[in-house]
Amino acid sequence: MAEAVLDIKQWGNNLGVRLPVAVARAAHLYADQRVRVTVQGDQVIITPVVDAPLTLEQRLAQYDPERHGGEQMVTTQTLGAERW
Repeated sequence: MAEAVLDIKQWGNNLGVRLPVAVARAAHLYADQRVRVTVQGDQVIITPVVDAPLTLEQRLAQYDPERHGGEQMVTTQTLGAERW
């Protein structure tokens, strides 16, 4: 079991805690992951949010060429056996 004693810090108008990598790994947490924070009694509970898998249309809507290295092919010509 990973455990740590941490200090709560001011982060703008909010409070924040930085999780040590051992704690994050043990809890299967990673950067930019969505989590739900709840309070039960005097305990704060952090639970990963499991989102439904995205459809192809949803994934394409989130595509950002600048963020993903600009990898896109711009062409109006048929390059292979495509039939539109």
